[in-house]
Amino acid sequence: MLSKPKSRTVATLLAFSGILIPISGLHKFYLGQRGWGLLYVLLSWTPFPHIASAIEGVWYLAQDGDEFHSNFNLGVMPGASSVANKSAGIDPAQVNALADALRQLEQLRQDGLISEYEFEQKRRQWLDSMA
Repeated sequence: MLSKPKSRTVATLLAFSGILIPISGLHKFYLGQRGWGLLYVLLSWTPFPHIASAIEGVWYLAQDGDEFHSNFNLGVMPGASSVANKSAGIDPAQVNALADALRQLEQLRQDGLISEYEFEQKRRQWLDSMA
């Protein structure tokens, strides 16, 4: 699923807002974690989601931009300029070979021969090897 990259600043502000407003979990919905967001909303009458929101807000602040991006923006295409800068030193033949391998991996997933989890793990492994 391709969407806009999530901002660490917005996620942090939403997490800290869970301390101040009666309903917690807005940061979870923003980050695409709907199940956790729903759980936070359902438990908002208790102190637990408010405390967890505060802890997560501090955690988001403690992460650098790259770490936040790797945790919450997987599958989101970064801006074209950052892709061009990162791929400047990569052999085009190597990129084509990786693209072909990813297409074959996707076909295995669509055919039900590997799970979504196995697909994502292998995809990440291959893409990390290119960086």
